[in-house]
Amino acid sequence: MRLADSKIFPGNDKTLEPAKKQVRTERKIFVYIPAAYKDGTAAPFLIIHDGPGQMHLIRNALDNLTISKDANRKLPAFIAIAVQNGGNDGKKSERGLEYDTMSDRLARFINDEVLPAVLANAEIKAAYPKLALTRNPWGRAVLGCSSGGAAALTMGWFRPDLFRRIIAYSGTFVAQQDEDAPEQAKFPLGAWEYHSSMKLIETSEKKPLRIFTHVSENDCAPTNPEETHHNWVMAGERTAAALKAKGYHQRFVFTRGTGHCDHRVFEQTLADTLVWIWRGYHAE
Repeated sequence: MRLADSKIFPGNDKTLEPAKKQVRTERKIFVYIPAAYKDGTAAPFLIIHDGPGQMHLIRNALDNLTISKDANRKLPAFIAIAVQNGGNDGKKSERGLEYDTMSDRLARFINDEVLPAVLANAEIKAAYPKLALTRNPWGRAVLGCSSGGAAALTMGWFRPDLFRRIIAYSGTFVAQQDEDAPEQAKFPLGAWEYHSSMKLIETSEKKPLRIFTHVSENDCAPTNPEETHHNWVMAGERTAAALKAKGYHQRFVFTRGTGHCDHRVFEQTLADTLVWIWRGYHAE
C-alpha cells in the first residue's frame, strides 16, 4: 500500500521530521488464511502491528489449534493480517505517529483502508473468491509489541465498536506521543495517561474489551530517574493494575530475566495468549 494513496496516514504529517526519521513510500501487508477457514464465511481476524512481526508463531498456533480436540486449547479459524508500520521509531517518526498517538486514527486506518485492500487483493480473491471478514467487534483482535502494544490498546480504547480483543506485549504506555500533535492538548503525556496523571482507565466508563498485557523485567527504563513517565516496567504494571481494579477481562504476565519484546516470551506464551484472548468467541 502506497502511503501517498492513504487519506489517513499519507506520510506527510507536520509532526514528522523525515530528514532525520525516514518515512516509507509504501507498506507491506502479510495475510495468512488457515486451512480450517471455509471460504464464504465471515472470518474473525487478528491485526498484527509491525508486520510480519510474530506471524510465524501465529501461523503455527493456527495450524495446530484450529484442529485441536481439546475445547480448552482450540482456536477459531481467524485470519492473520500483519501490517507494516510507516517507518522508523519514536517521536517525529511515522511509526510513532501511527502507534503512539492517542486517537482513533489507527483504528480507522485499519478498518477503512487496510481491510478493504485485503479483500480487494487479486491473489487472495483468486484463492478465496468469497472471502469475508466479520463486522462483529468481538471477532476482531489486535496484537502489538512496544509502541505496537500501546497502539493495540488505543485501537480498542477509542473504537471498541471496531476492535475488542487486545494483546499488548512490552507495551509503551509511556509519554512518547509527539509534543506538537493535536492530541497533546487532551492527553499531555500520551499513553502514560492510561494509568497516571488523569488516570484514564480508572476515570472512564468501562469499555467492552478483553485485554492481555505483558511487561518484561528488563523492559526499557529511563536513563534519568526523574523521568518516571518513561519507565516501561512501571507503566506496564500500573496499566494492568488499573484494568484489574476497573473489572476488565484482563490477563497480565510479568516475565523475569527477559528484555523488550523478547522472542523467548513470544515463543513460550503466545499460543496460550491467543487461546485466552479468543475465549468466548462464537463463529457467525
